[in-house]
Amino acid sequence: RARHTGPPDGGWGWMIVAGCFLVTICTRAVTRCISIFFVEFQAYFGQDYARTAWIHSIVDCATMLCAPLGSLISNHVSCQVGIMLGGLLASTGLILSSFATSLEHLYLSLGVLTGLGFALCYSPAIAMVGKYFNKRKALAYGIAMSGSGIGTFILAPVVQLLIEQFSWQGALLILGGFVLNLCVCGALMRPISLKEDRKTVPEFLEQDHVPEIEKQDLKRMSICSPLIKVWSHECLCYCSWKEYDFLLMPGFMVLAVSVLFMAYGCSPLFVYLVPYALSVGVSHQQAAFLMSILGVIDIIGNITFGWLTDRRCLKKHRYFCYLFAVGMDGLCCLFLPVLQTFPLLVPFSFTFGYFDGAYVTLIPVMTADVVGTSSLSSALGVVYFLHAIPYLVSPPVAGWLVDTTGSYTASFLLCGFSMIFSSTLLCFARLAKKIKRMHLRSLTSDTGMKQHIWTNGAIAYSVTAELDQKDDEFLAVDTNSCSNR
Repeated sequence: RARHTGPPDGGWGWMIVAGCFLVTICTRAVTRCISIFFVEFQAYFGQDYARTAWIHSIVDCATMLCAPLGSLISNHVSCQVGIMLGGLLASTGLILSSFATSLEHLYLSLGVLTGLGFALCYSPAIAMVGKYFNKRKALAYGIAMSGSGIGTFILAPVVQLLIEQFSWQGALLILGGFVLNLCVCGALMRPISLKEDRKTVPEFLEQDHVPEIEKQDLKRMSICSPLIKVWSHECLCYCSWKEYDFLLMPGFMVLAVSVLFMAYGCSPLFVYLVPYALSVGVSHQQAAFLMSILGVIDIIGNITFGWLTDRRCLKKHRYFCYLFAVGMDGLCCLFLPVLQTFPLLVPFSFTFGYFDGAYVTLIPVMTADVVGTSSLSSALGVVYFLHAIPYLVSPPVAGWLVDTTGSYTASFLLCGFSMIFSSTLLCFARLAKKIKRMHLRSLTSDTGMKQHIWTNGAIAYSVTAELDQKDDEFLAVDTNSCSNR
């Protein structure tokens, strides 16, 4: 384990970025490409939109719902072990899915098992990038998260070709072998020990509430073996609380609520873009090409937005860059129902893909700005955990709206308004915080002025009293001298 006083901002950190890049290809890009199987699953099993959409929902939900488990294994065992184990589980789930005979089978294998494997890989890999970078954090995250776009750009047409050549069963089997590359990514994740991460037993022993006898016992145990301290119940509870004390931060609470609405809005589009394109007369290859466009522009959004927000002029405005990107994606969803030809859907894929890549890059950066680097892994686990319920609910709800209304308009409008509300909520929260800060500053300045006046008055009074006392002494001496004469 390498020891550093601060993030090295380079060196082996670029290998961590490469490993995270591959992790996002094997997790998020593969998840997006499951939407290409949507029509095949629907035709093969003869089910409606809502029931078929549960497959994609469960994959996304399991990935985000189990994200804290990935953070827990990364913090207490090893990031390398967690990612390798996740790769094995995800690959097993995809291979078992190729033998599915019902949608329920796919719910368990492709949904739960593969999603659990992705969860053990995704948040620990992203957190490792944050530990290795500080000054160039947004750029590093931009490169790492661009794997989702590059993977979608490459895999979307490849998966469509595999389905045509080997059927959906053969395509899932090949994807299962491809996802085994997560084990290679795990091997690249070399642990790093930063100064702020070294929360040892002596720090705990400084607390006043620990009895002296327990302090002596813990000291002896920490000298004999570092592992024995884990068995101290009070020490373990204290360390666990320190890992998750960010949950009470007002800034994190607002971010968490906004993430719920943002996740609800963004998920259905990746499920229904291809079926929507097919419903308005676009060919299968053109529909898959729309996903490829979205993926490659996603890459540009990842890297360029990460680079731009690392510049000195925009670094302090990352918050507003994030909410602007989320709001723009919401507007794109609102306009989607009127775009019913391939030439009109191409600009949509460009715009939505760019801003999707932009805000995805800034999610870990925003989280790090709110909670700090030492709690980043646990905080990212919670943030991605909050994606779980919207990811689970939104595609089936959108499918139910399609089945009920006979069109995609209601589904896309609901997605757009949800993302715009997420952006607006963050905007009002920042404005309220700014107004409160200005009010406190004015109160502080008024109090300081009163204190200044009171202090100056006290000094003037003491000086006057001292001069009066000296005058009295002089007059007394002068009177005595006159009487002696």
